[in-house]
Amino acid sequence: MFNLLQYASRKAIVTDRGETLTYLQLNNEVELFHKALPAKGFLFILSENLLGALVGYVAAMKKHVPSVLLNGCTDLELVQQLISIYHPEYLWIPTRRVYEIGGKTVYEYGDFSLQMMQYEKEYIGIIKNINPDLLLCLTTSGSTGSPKLVRLSESNLYSNAESIAEYLKIDENERPVTTLPMYYSFGMSVINSHLIKGATILLTDKTVLQREFWSFMKEQRATSIAGVPYTYEMLKRLGFFRMELPNLKTMTQAGGKLNAAFVKEYVDYAEANGKSFVVMYGQTEAAPRMSYLPYNKAVEKNASIGIAIPGGEFYIIDASGKEIIESYIDGELVYKGPNVCLGYAEKREDLQLGNENHGVLHTGDIAYRDEEGYYYITGRMKRFVKMWGNRCNLDAIEQFVKTITLNCACSGVDDLITIFVTEKGLEERIKNLLMGKTGFNPCAFVVKVVREIPKFNSGKIDYPKLQKMI
Repeated sequence: MFNLLQYASRKAIVTDRGETLTYLQLNNEVELFHKALPAKGFLFILSENLLGALVGYVAAMKKHVPSVLLNGCTDLELVQQLISIYHPEYLWIPTRRVYEIGGKTVYEYGDFSLQMMQYEKEYIGIIKNINPDLLLCLTTSGSTGSPKLVRLSESNLYSNAESIAEYLKIDENERPVTTLPMYYSFGMSVINSHLIKGATILLTDKTVLQREFWSFMKEQRATSIAGVPYTYEMLKRLGFFRMELPNLKTMTQAGGKLNAAFVKEYVDYAEANGKSFVVMYGQTEAAPRMSYLPYNKAVEKNASIGIAIPGGEFYIIDASGKEIIESYIDGELVYKGPNVCLGYAEKREDLQLGNENHGVLHTGDIAYRDEEGYYYITGRMKRFVKMWGNRCNLDAIEQFVKTITLNCACSGVDDLITIFVTEKGLEERIKNLLMGKTGFNPCAFVVKVVREIPKFNSGKIDYPKLQKMI
């Protein structure tokens, strides 16, 4: 996956703790990690944005050790549940969790330990069979407690990293700062697409809300940041447009739909300051990125997800599965490309399955295409409710409400939509706006004030939790 010796003398990683590794040193650590593995097997990586986690990840990818990336802070009960389902031979975990999770320590690096697991004899027969093409598993979006994993091959990951590097023009001079968790598919792809080109990863576990993040970013002359919609909503509130960031060249956004007005603001800022703001679209199942909005179309088509990445293609189908040729007709967005995952796994035996998708991904997103071939997401197939027999798109409702307050999220059941906000006194404004936009009676909407909108660590809204709050 990574040809580390090609960039031997260059810096591969700089952390906010003062640690540095050249590509040669990183390669040496990879070899030591691999030698510590007594035999082949499945590896759980409980990752954090720390040097030890990144070294273990790179080692697994380079030495083709099939692995799953998980949040290093995952609740013990959930970790034990996943272990009981997948029976990993090894765990690469924060050393502080060794006594909590167990296993025999066979190697240590930094703040991480490699644990060898031992199981009862009845499991021995099932734990050896893994598809040789399988390299990495990721949790499906928003389901870190679920056993359902996305199965990715080296070809899936490498083709996507190369496509990203091509359209973003990534080279060895880039210095991306980690604004996202590495276990999140978008955060992982930032690492992959830069390491294959000899760039320097600026590794931090601080968030954009912390002063230490900005000190590290400025001191290390970060050239790019990546974020989900929440990231850029927060950056605006932090006064990002007034910051002095002469080294920052590229801002990338994926992980959900950013309000089109916000996109235009960031694009205008980028153009005025010699930077670029690139909207992208992806899913974990596509390793993860599928589209980008070319910078020369960013102002004109600020509501679009753009066009397919190099090597991929989009098309739209109707409810019967027939391709929609006409422009401006909604249907399900389908993607075709070498980065489409092999399939899913829900138990250890599924790791031996082959390629079930054959390069085609039904995204579950509703979209249309304009006359120039640019695509626009209008909602999720599963983010709909019936309002007195009429289909209502919850994502569209949310975008309406964001014109009043950014701190909002929508969930619902048939005949009732609940709008969660963090600010009091907005109920009438929101209801009046939605009545005008939808034509529905005011009793169709309930506005609830909450202390905060629940989010996953990636910054995405936790809609399952919202649903439970209704």
